[in-house]
Amino acid sequence: MNILIVEDDLNIAELLAIHLRDLPAEVTVRHQGWQGLDEALSGRYDFLVLDLMLPGLNGMEICRQLRQHKQYLPVLMLTARLEEQDKIAGLEMGADDYLTKPFSPGELLARVKSILRRTQRESRQLEQRVERIERGGLVIDLVQHNVSKGAVRIDLTAKEFELLQLFMQNPGRPYTRVEILDEIWGEQFEGLEHTVNSHINRLRAKIEPDIAHPIYILTAWGVGYKFNDLL
Repeated sequence: MNILIVEDDLNIAELLAIHLRDLPAEVTVRHQGWQGLDEALSGRYDFLVLDLMLPGLNGMEICRQLRQHKQYLPVLMLTARLEEQDKIAGLEMGADDYLTKPFSPGELLARVKSILRRTQRESRQLEQRVERIERGGLVIDLVQHNVSKGAVRIDLTAKEFELLQLFMQNPGRPYTRVEILDEIWGEQFEGLEHTVNSHINRLRAKIEPDIAHPIYILTAWGVGYKFNDLL
């Protein structure tokens, strides 16, 4: 496994590299934002450990640009900030998890392994599932990883795509916000239920003909959300 670390603090970067090599893994370190983005887009890596605050290009922008490309790269974002809003912003840009400095080597490895297990499980599930789902004129291509309605391509973030896939593969099933957090972000994000609402609102804005009267993603009153099984 090849891991890329993008961290401007030389001491932290070296500490990360030492512990990640125990996975085992081949580790590459970059200290500048633009260098990190170029490396991350090279297709040579299986995992990215990304600092939020970087010179040249910050981790949030790197993550945003990564999620615009077809190839999926798991991302663990590092932050020295404690504000919940910073963590939510990182997740909404497509990070798979976050880790607040300072952290223990055990916690670092546990988070990396958890993300890898989840992405590998999703990859296996994807291989076993249908390649294309169409409901009510909305099409999700699970191989090309894109969404369209009619002849119009709809650009979604990684998390928006995962949300839509979850709903379209299980039409009519209501999901609570906690269930959605567990399915899409992992159980460690319990308590950040309002980030589900913001993602649903953005997804609706992209796929619904009228966001005030949604026809695809419906509110299951007293529960959460579900995909319209009558389409």
